[in-house]
Amino acid sequence: MLHTKNNVKDDEDDPFEMVVSGLEVGAIQEDYYPIALVTSRGKVECRYYPVDGAKCGAIYVGGVGGGWDTPAKGLYPQLCQELTGEAIASLRVRFRHPTILAESVLDVLAGISYLESEGIDTVALIGHSFGGAVVIQAAFLSQAVRSIVTLASQSYGAAPASQLAPRCSILLIHGKRDKVLSPSCSQYIYSLSREPKHLILYDGADHGLDEVAEEVHQEVRQWIVEKLKESLEIKASSDGAKNNV
Repeated sequence: MLHTKNNVKDDEDDPFEMVVSGLEVGAIQEDYYPIALVTSRGKVECRYYPVDGAKCGAIYVGGVGGGWDTPAKGLYPQLCQELTGEAIASLRVRFRHPTILAESVLDVLAGISYLESEGIDTVALIGHSFGGAVVIQAAFLSQAVRSIVTLASQSYGAAPASQLAPRCSILLIHGKRDKVLSPSCSQYIYSLSREPKHLILYDGADHGLDEVAEEVHQEVRQWIVEKLKESLEIKASSDGAKNNV
């Protein structure tokens, strides 16, 4: 049984606690398993794309629309399917309360705990819009996170981006014609962040990034694969050095 505890603070600086005490797994649906993480704050619904023996994993979240929201013309399910070929397991997380930042951060932390229970200790987080701030905060709170990707992120709640390096790299993507969240949001987060970091602004792209879906797909896929593999190599080198002491 999965059992873990995660704590975050809300805007009033009060502690939020979530205890993950169990797991419900449904029948396989095409290439993923529907799972529910049973927690003290309700069930967190997920879609899990497993890889036998994987040490790396990626978690994907949407925005305030909730559900299985995905930007860039189905980016998330495409990546989940493709990255299995790179020995990277994927988990899509559905927010219980997609307008409450602290609750949504807890959902992602619960997802990280699940991946860790599967033997995955090197994680990338990908978030769109509101989800960008969520993954930044979750990365700050979890040492397992080695890279994050934000897509058309909001800037509210993103202050912890200044404290992620050098453990965690960040890729920020935004459309210059975003009418929901100005590209200045991602520019601001970039200014807060330290290396390794990268910012891409697309001409003609709106909030959903559908206009540049192919380019976004290539950039995000390459970033996740490269950064997770780099993290594995660093970890292996560090472990080897410790063993030789």
